[in-house]
Amino acid sequence: MFCVGVAMIRPVTSTCARLSSSYVKHARYLFDLKENDDICRQALKSGSFYVFHNLSPFLRNTGNSYSFPAVSASELLRILIEHKMNERMMEKSVLIGCSDSCAAEFAIDLGSLERSRLERELCGKFTDLRKAALQLRLKDTPLMSQAQALLRWHESHQYCSKTGKPTQKNISGSKRVCHANGLIYYPQMSPVIITLVSHRKRCLLARQDSYPAGMYTALSGFCDIGETLEETVRREVAEEVGLEVESIRYSASQHWPFPNSSLMVACHATVRQDELCINAAEIESAKWFSLEEVEEALKWQKVPPKQEDGTVPIWVPPKIAIAHHLIQEWVQEQRAQLKHR
Repeated sequence: MFCVGVAMIRPVTSTCARLSSSYVKHARYLFDLKENDDICRQALKSGSFYVFHNLSPFLRNTGNSYSFPAVSASELLRILIEHKMNERMMEKSVLIGCSDSCAAEFAIDLGSLERSRLERELCGKFTDLRKAALQLRLKDTPLMSQAQALLRWHESHQYCSKTGKPTQKNISGSKRVCHANGLIYYPQMSPVIITLVSHRKRCLLARQDSYPAGMYTALSGFCDIGETLEETVRREVAEEVGLEVESIRYSASQHWPFPNSSLMVACHATVRQDELCINAAEIESAKWFSLEEVEEALKWQKVPPKQEDGTVPIWVPPKIAIAHHLIQEWVQEQRAQLKHR
């Protein structure tokens, strides 16, 4: 599993500052949209909509890259009418945020409409999510993955796990309710740790046989029930490469939509020794890399071409993945240490 940015929390000095903050106003409006069906239903009439077709996002070629464009409420309504669909279908959308000007933003899956016709009308293509993530501008990727993850969750939670009865989405899509017994279901993510292990002047990178040729990345794994993040880091490192973790340092987190919605929690870890004992049931290979080797691997942003001997140079996940940023952090720290010697 390979998986952008570090969330920064700025201190607020007073209650007045909090109440006058545009961020707080934004957050409060989003809360109202999520919890009040009437407010959200009204927002549907003036909001913007990111479109999917059977969970594939709609992209538009902008020349040098691809954009993840939104359509207006009026344009979406026109499309629905032309496809002989009821305007109430707009209520199948899910709220994914709002703009700085507090215009609501939604995602909607139009899988019941003809795909090729929609692509012609919207002047773009519906694209597999993995491929789209590599083509899209970095700033648009989190929004796209959030939208697809929420649509996917609703698609797979249409029935109550206790009664077997259909569940009903509220207008915003912030929850589903089983009216047979009142149970409320909220969208969830699975926590996953991703850890860059280091020992002195080297870092450890590993690969599974399902990875693209030549790609190595940080160790990762799902948290077990009852585990803390620190316990997961220690267990995964011990399980996969037979090393005992000495220290753990948090780096950042990232929503990751593959294979389903996950919260990637990125850490750096140091270990007591460097002798590897690879668990072949978990990984195909793991190696220690020097600073120079890692810098060389970072030069590639996709699968490198084969060399004359038929092998593929070692490379690491692209910039959309938090693993890339973990590796970049380690490189920067190593350079800083060299500079201050």
